[in-house]
Amino acid sequence: MSKIHNEVLLANRDYVSSFTKGDLAMPPARQFAILTCMDARLDPAKYAGLSEGDAHVIRNAGGRASDDAIRSLVISYKLLGTKEWFVIHHTDCGMETFTNDIMSDLLASSLKTASVDATGWHDSGVGPGSTDGKYINWLTIKNQAESVLEDVKRIKASSLVPSDIPVYGYVYDVKTGRLIEVPEATAAGQAS
Repeated sequence: MSKIHNEVLLANRDYVSSFTKGDLAMPPARQFAILTCMDARLDPAKYAGLSEGDAHVIRNAGGRASDDAIRSLVISYKLLGTKEWFVIHHTDCGMETFTNDIMSDLLASSLKTASVDATGWHDSGVGPGSTDGKYINWLTIKNQAESVLEDVKRIKASSLVPSDIPVYGYVYDVKTGRLIEVPEATAAGQAS
């Protein structure tokens, strides 16, 4: 058993000893969902004032409106009653540090963890790698405000998303904890 594995199980044992949330309803009490990045520096419960059971939080690399993220948002609405959605990207995102080509080249070299320095990303492993990475759109980010706008538009354009759901666009500042609205995204995400 690894150190991390053991720490997680011990933390869970402590959590269970004082657990009192077993009666929460499945639908989120505040009827909204957040699509945000998986970055460990982001704590949606804290930056959005959430408690267990309040909202759905969908996370992936970059907080991007991938097919799977839209799938989750649609389930959130259709089966569990959310009425508003937030797309929240963040400053200093790792998704800004590479391109589709860089990722596919790294994977083609080896499947081991890469390293980065001032000159860019470097493969630090020995093959074999896989060329399958070239067939994936890694949804990298060049500009946070533009990616938020792109994702809000993609969600609103989905034939599975009702037009009366507002989608708000924000960028979380990792240095201050502030949510900064992307007005163009919120405008594009208005309910109609």
